[in-house]
Amino acid sequence: MSKLPELNERAQQLLKVLVERYIQEGHPVGSRVLSRESNLSISPATIRNIMADLEDCGLVTSPHTSAGRVPTVSGYRFFVDILLTVRPLDMLEVRQLKGDFEAQDDANTLIETASKLLSSVTQMAGVVTFPRRETVAFRHIEFLPISHGRVLVILVTNEQEVHNKIIRPAKEFSAAELLQASNYLNTIFEGKDLSAVRASILKELQETRELMNREMLHAIEMAALAIRNDEKKDDLVLSGETNLMDFTELSDMERLRQLFEAFNYKRGLIHLLDQCLEADGIQIFIGEESGYRALDSCSVVTSTYSVDDEVAGVLGVIGPTRMKYERVIPLVDATAKLLGAALNQKTSSPS
Repeated sequence: MSKLPELNERAQQLLKVLVERYIQEGHPVGSRVLSRESNLSISPATIRNIMADLEDCGLVTSPHTSAGRVPTVSGYRFFVDILLTVRPLDMLEVRQLKGDFEAQDDANTLIETASKLLSSVTQMAGVVTFPRRETVAFRHIEFLPISHGRVLVILVTNEQEVHNKIIRPAKEFSAAELLQASNYLNTIFEGKDLSAVRASILKELQETRELMNREMLHAIEMAALAIRNDEKKDDLVLSGETNLMDFTELSDMERLRQLFEAFNYKRGLIHLLDQCLEADGIQIFIGEESGYRALDSCSVVTSTYSVDDEVAGVLGVIGPTRMKYERVIPLVDATAKLLGAALNQKTSSPS
């Protein structure tokens, strides 16, 4: 991010009024409005000169059809970093949010609640990543035949954590073939991290299928069915995406298509949120600062949340660059603290 320019007090005040007015109304802001609302005793000519200087600095720009100006990404960044005054949520709002969390009884529902709350209160999109998991070790896998070609998978991870799953392989296997498959997988993967096992299995299926004998191929294919990712638990919950269609600057069909493809694909969004895990507290990405083309017309305000004093995940709001930052920032901050507290309470409560 480039260094922000130095502005005198008058220029800062005019920029602040311009950004606030544009956020509120979404229309280019002219000199007459700035003169009326800035409370500065300066002439319209002086205001125009200051606006021209702000434009030269890259903080505002003039749409080709208007004499008024709008903030650029750099203008928003100056506003957020230097001019914005953020006040905490009032206690009534905090109590209302806390009540929504207290009504939930498991971690997954708490994550979904946080996402929906962020969306409903801001009328933008709310996103929450599931808590990062500790290393999960592969210990043992067993395949047992059941009716109609289905197979019961018994997967043991870590210290005797047992997971049961029913899969339907492409062909029907005998009990002897299933035992051979489980023996093969246990010999190769016992003690390894489950995510590494999953990656290894997918790689083998993609790259070395033609080199495998039939027994190995059957074993790997069944393992892929048995331990594939439960996507919902391994990434994020996104709520209120359709709210973004209500903002004029995001309503262009091509822009919406890119945005919704990004939401559906998720990988780029997860990568962006993963970056936030390394920086405790509020992070704000404005426009192209996210490095993710689909979000070039959006801002993302995030915060980490913690469980047992360790950063566990990220939550945030995705909306247009002209979002009400002074409202969204404290809301994201408070929701992160409340989610962390609620998750702490669930993990510390006796079962």
